[in-house]
Amino acid sequence: MNSWLDHAVSAPLSRRGFLRGSAGLLGSLSLPRIGGHGQQPHFAPRAKNVVFVMLLGAPSQVDLFDPKPELQRIDGQPMPESLVKGQAVDQLKGRNLVAAGSRFQFHRRGQCGMELSELLPHLGQHADRMALVRSMTSTLINHPPAQSLLTTGAGEVGRPSCGSWVSYGLGSQNRDLPTFATMVSGNEPGVPPPPVQLWGNGFLPGEHHGVVLQGGAEAVRFLQNQPGTSREGRRAQLDALQALDRLRQRTHGDASTDDRVAAYELAYRMQEQVPEAVRLQSESAATLEMYGAKAGEPSFAANCVMARRLVERGVRFVQLVDDGWDHHAQLVRNLRKKAGEVDRPLGALLTDLQRSGLFDETLVVIAGEFGRTPMNQGGQSGDRYGRDHHGKCFSVVLAGAGVRGGTVVGATDELGYQVVEDPFTLHDLQATMLHLLGFDHERLVFRHRGRDFRLTDVHGHVMRKALLG
Repeated sequence: MNSWLDHAVSAPLSRRGFLRGSAGLLGSLSLPRIGGHGQQPHFAPRAKNVVFVMLLGAPSQVDLFDPKPELQRIDGQPMPESLVKGQAVDQLKGRNLVAAGSRFQFHRRGQCGMELSELLPHLGQHADRMALVRSMTSTLINHPPAQSLLTTGAGEVGRPSCGSWVSYGLGSQNRDLPTFATMVSGNEPGVPPPPVQLWGNGFLPGEHHGVVLQGGAEAVRFLQNQPGTSREGRRAQLDALQALDRLRQRTHGDASTDDRVAAYELAYRMQEQVPEAVRLQSESAATLEMYGAKAGEPSFAANCVMARRLVERGVRFVQLVDDGWDHHAQLVRNLRKKAGEVDRPLGALLTDLQRSGLFDETLVVIAGEFGRTPMNQGGQSGDRYGRDHHGKCFSVVLAGAGVRGGTVVGATDELGYQVVEDPFTLHDLQATMLHLLGFDHERLVFRHRGRDFRLTDVHGHVMRKALLG
């Protein structure tokens, strides 16, 4: 028997335990292959990396990003019929549409005087480095399809996420870490977690699937060796498994064998690199305090620290998914809580990227899947106060590589009901992101089922007003 096979068979791990761990790793994570190669950028990129912050549930733009004094003035009064007559407003159909002014104050931030909510003091410190787009629109106003549209460019399941497209386009900068990493926070007990399609590879090769990272002892599920297995033993087992896979490939011509073998190899390399990359104990106390993070304690703040560490180590696309922004009721209390959880870490992330020299090559995007109505959903006071889904207008924030800082782009009407200047779609946001990475969104395509697909489908224009010339 070959020496490596002898070692593999004699290693202190049962065949069942080995296969159980391996199947869990592949099946649950769809780990990508790291090849170091991608497509050739179409022109010189501004950005090398992306940090994509998804505020799932749709934060209220009229309480955070888009002040409306006239809405404040008519608070509690019927919305003008000339504005809303005949308009479909999700769950408010058939109800009296009552104007609901914000319960929060807005303040001018930075030399540019960008108006932002009192709930965002730390993010507001970076107003001169941010572009605030107040004229986003979405055609979908139910959460799952709208979230899919934000991330994949389509409302239906099965399309590749934007992180997968970036992985496909750019390839890897670090063969020992995933090209596309996702971290999730904000999920309440008993509430279904965010769907995997938000970081899925769709019809792109499996190497472009997002890898979910988490804080704590097990950064990636199923990545650790079984108890009693040495690193040398694991190496021998992988060599044995690869030999069997190659034998099967020669016999049956299974094209997926290459992805399977590459996933095992990446997992083996990640066993050493990922724990170090997400180990917050190596950060200074001052840095953790700046973010409001605690080593070993999962949180959005901890995920922001890990995002900076991953970007430093060459991870192309870092996706931070924070759930819990769907405020149909109890908006004042819950929005204050959620904003308090993300404002300080996001401000710290922008500060940290700048002081580490990464700000000018990293694009930071902060977005929800749609906005909230300027009308009240439940009542004018107490826990009934809330806002419904609204796709006619909402806001996103861009910062970093190639972004025109201190800029407000687009405008909504005086009540915050619909866009009146520079309307943009989520496909425009996706086209802009790819543009900053050096790609013409119409030319970054993948052949599937007889036609070329792209992230922006048949839509999308670059949001040039938000970018440097």
